[in-house]
Amino acid sequence: MHQPARWGLGAAGAGVVVILGLDLTSLDEMNPFMRTISEHGLGPDGWIFGLGVGLLAAGSAAIGVSLARKRLAGVFGTIALMSWSVGLFMTAWFEKHDWSVGPSTSGSIHRVGSLIAFLSLPLAAVVIARPWRHRERSKATLVAFGFGICSVLWVVGIGAVTFIGAGNGLPWYRVMPLGLVERGLAVTEVAALLALGVWAAAGRRPVLAEGLRQPLT
Repeated sequence: MHQPARWGLGAAGAGVVVILGLDLTSLDEMNPFMRTISEHGLGPDGWIFGLGVGLLAAGSAAIGVSLARKRLAGVFGTIALMSWSVGLFMTAWFEKHDWSVGPSTSGSIHRVGSLIAFLSLPLAAVVIARPWRHRERSKATLVAFGFGICSVLWVVGIGAVTFIGAGNGLPWYRVMPLGLVERGLAVTEVAALLALGVWAAAGRRPVLAEGLRQPLT
């Protein structure tokens, strides 16, 4: 198993467990259908949310390094996956808007980071795991590609509903159960990431052509 991929899967898995634990322990206080995951970043326990997202971001970066070192990701796939990691780090470090106080610079940066992350991962999964790019197919690549396509459909659906709502004079945060939609998208994207991590851990470095492998004489 490739070491960076193993570390990446471990860190990403730990981050998922932390965030899931926050969701489960906050069911009495927060409606997961309407409140976004980032709501956990507000208040005294915000550091736990930051830790969870930070672990997920670090794990994603390690998986990206593994895929790049094994020549499985390509330039565009690597950039997209690293953009996802950068976006996650931004959401972990900067708190979202606390609307009981008002908008803030931190909240604006947090929103930009969220957009970068949620838009980059579907692109990364589809570009990296597309079946026609690799001679040897595996279950992990097919799963990653499938979840990547589902993530794209999530993003397109959210954009379409938001556009329709705007046409009817409704703000984007009132046209859908925002917390439910965000969690659905997050689960799909993290599943694609973990599938990429499994592939990176098990995949082999592409073999060079026989002529290129012979020493020069």
